[in-house]
Amino acid sequence: MNPFPSFPTFSISINTRKDNPEVTTPIHFICLLIFVLTLYQFPYILIYLVLTKHSNNLIHNHKFITMAVIGGASSIGVHGWGDMKSLSTQVITGRWFVVFASFFIMAAAGATYMFGLYSPEIKKTLGYDQSTLNLLSFFKDFGSNVGVLSGLINELTPPWVVLAIGAVMNFVGYFMIWLSVTERVAKPQVWLMCLYICIGANSQSFANTGSLVTCVKNFPESRGVVLGILKGYVGLSGAIITQLYSAIYYDDTKALILFIGWLPAAISFVFLRTIRYMKPVRQPNEVTVFYNFLYISLGLAGFLLVMIVVQKTVHFTQSEFGVTAAIVVFLLFLPVAVVIIEEYKTWQSKKFALVDPSPVKIVTEEVTTMANGITVSEPKVNETVLTKDTRWWENVFSPPNRGEDYTILQALFSIDMLILFISCICGVGGTLTAIDNLGQIGASLRYPKRSTSTFVSLVSIWNYLGRVFSGFASEYFLTKYRFPRPLMLTLTLLLSCVGHLLIAFDVKDGLYVASVIIGFCFGAQWPLLFAIISELFGLKYYATLYNFGSVASPLGLYVLNVKITGHLYDKEAKEQLAALGIQRKEGQELNCVGVNCFKISFIIITAATLFGAIVSLILVARTRKFYKGDIYKRFREEAKVAEAEMKGVEKRSNTGEDAKVVQHVVPSTN
Repeated sequence: MNPFPSFPTFSISINTRKDNPEVTTPIHFICLLIFVLTLYQFPYILIYLVLTKHSNNLIHNHKFITMAVIGGASSIGVHGWGDMKSLSTQVITGRWFVVFASFFIMAAAGATYMFGLYSPEIKKTLGYDQSTLNLLSFFKDFGSNVGVLSGLINELTPPWVVLAIGAVMNFVGYFMIWLSVTERVAKPQVWLMCLYICIGANSQSFANTGSLVTCVKNFPESRGVVLGILKGYVGLSGAIITQLYSAIYYDDTKALILFIGWLPAAISFVFLRTIRYMKPVRQPNEVTVFYNFLYISLGLAGFLLVMIVVQKTVHFTQSEFGVTAAIVVFLLFLPVAVVIIEEYKTWQSKKFALVDPSPVKIVTEEVTTMANGITVSEPKVNETVLTKDTRWWENVFSPPNRGEDYTILQALFSIDMLILFISCICGVGGTLTAIDNLGQIGASLRYPKRSTSTFVSLVSIWNYLGRVFSGFASEYFLTKYRFPRPLMLTLTLLLSCVGHLLIAFDVKDGLYVASVIIGFCFGAQWPLLFAIISELFGLKYYATLYNFGSVASPLGLYVLNVKITGHLYDKEAKEQLAALGIQRKEGQELNCVGVNCFKISFIIITAATLFGAIVSLILVARTRKFYKGDIYKRFREEAKVAEAEMKGVEKRSNTGEDAKVVQHVVPSTN
C-alpha cells in the first residue's frame, strides 16, 4: 500500500519466483531525502531564531554594555554574515554538537528492542516454532551486544569509520530480512536468517562504540550522566520508530523491518564527521547543560507515553500518526537550541577576549600561573614519557590500582570483571528474555493483539526512564554521598525479580506492570554496568572493555531464553496439541495458550536474577573503599592542564598587537 498516493515513488523489480515473475517494491526516496535535508538545515534555522533574541538580551545586559564600552561595543553580538559564519562554525564544530548528533544516532540505534513487534510476522511467514524464533532472537542479541570488533576498530581508527561500517551493516542485514519476510527471495534457511539478523543487530554495537564511547571520553567527569541520557535515547528508540513508522507505512508490519534498515543508516551517514574525540575541558555549567538535555528528553518521553495511552484507546488514521510523528521529530531537534546557546556563550567569550584589552591582564596572569604550573609539573610529564608502558601481554595478573588504566587482558582476568560479568548474565539475560517474548507472552495469556504494541512501547519508555534515572541518580549519589554504583546495580536486580514473578503467576493485568518494571530494570542496568567498567578499569581501552561488558547479554539470553524458555514453551505447546489429538505438520506455526506456557521459565529466571544480585554484593564489598575516595580527581587535574594549555595556545595565536600587550604586562606582574 502506498502511503503517499499523490506522490510518485520509485520501484525496483526483483525476479525471484516463477509464480510471480516481477514484484515491485516501493522505496520512499522522497521521505528519506526530506528527512536528510531537514537534518542538515535545522541547526542553521535555529541559529537565526535563538541567537537573534539571545544576542539582544546579552547586549542590553548592563555587564556586557560596560565590557562593550571598554573593548568596543561594535564587536559584541552577531553582526553580519561574517559573524554568522564564525558562529555557525563554532556550533557545528563544538563539543555540544557532538552530543546532539549522538542523541540522534542513539534514538535510531535501538531497533533490536522492537523484535517483539515484528517477530510474529517472521514466525508466521516462515513457519517457525518458538525454539527457532528464540534462536533467531539469540543471534539478534548476540550481534547487538558482541561488539568487540567495533571496539578494536575504534582503538585504531577515528569514530567516523566505526559509524560508517555500522550503517552499511544495518541496512544490509535488515534489508535481507525484509526481502525474506515479504517473500521477494526464496525462503532462506534458518542459519541464513540468523546471519542476517546478527549482521543487522551488530550495527548497534558500532553505533554505540562510535558515538557513546566518544562522548564518555569527551566528558569523563560526567560519565554517569552521559551514559544515562545517551542510553536513554536508545531506550526511547522503540517508541520513536513506532510513531515514525506508523506515519509512513501505517499498519504494514513487514515494512517496519525495511524502515529500521534504512533510517539508522541514513542518520549515521548524516553525522558521520561530526562525531569525534575532543580534548576534555571541564565547563562550570557542564552538569546543568546535561540536565537541560534531560528535561527535553523527559518531555519527549512524556509525549510518547501519552500517545501510547491515547492510541491504545482511540483508532488513529495515518494522517493523525503523521501529526504525532512531526511533534516527535520537533522534540528530537529541540536539544540543538541548547547546543546553540552554549556554543554562543563560548563564541562570545572568545570574541570579547580579543576585543577588550582589560581582560588581557587577567589572561596573562592565568598564563603566568599556567607557565608556573607547567614548570612544576614538567618532571611528571617527563616521568610519564620515560616510563615504559605496560604491554598488552605483560602483568596480566598484576593489575594497577582500581581507577587506573588497565590493559585489556588485565581487566578481563580481574576478579571484579568476573563478578560483574556473572551478575549481568543473570540480570540482563532475564530481563531481555522477557522483552523478546512479550508478543508470545501476551498471546498465551490471552491479552488483545493491540496490547502487544502497547507492551513494546511501555518497555521502550520505561527502558528510557531506567537508563536516565540510573545514570543521573547514581552520579548524584556517588558525587554527594559516595554511594557505590555496584550497590545500585544490586537493588536494580532485586526489583526486576518482581516483574518476573508477575509474569510467572499471571496476575490480573500484571503484564502491563511487568512491562514497566522489566523495562525500567533492563534500562537501568546498562549505564551502571558501563560506568562501573570505566571507573574500575580506566578509559584508555574503554572502547574495547565497553563491548566486552555487553557480551554478558547474549550469554544470559542463550541460556535463559533459548535453552530454557523456548524449550519449555514448545514442550507445553506440543502437550496441548496432543491433548486435542492434533499432530503438528512440518513447518507449521507452534503456539501455546495458558499460564503454564511461561510459568516454570520465569520462576527459573527469578531464581537466576536473585543469584546475580547476591553475587553483585561481593563487588560492593570489594570496591567499598574505592568508591569512598575521589574517583574523579585524576580527570579534574587533566582537564585543568588541558584548559590551561588551550588558553595558552589561543593567546599565542592572537594578533601581533595582542602579543605586544601580553609582553608588556608580564614584566609588571613579576
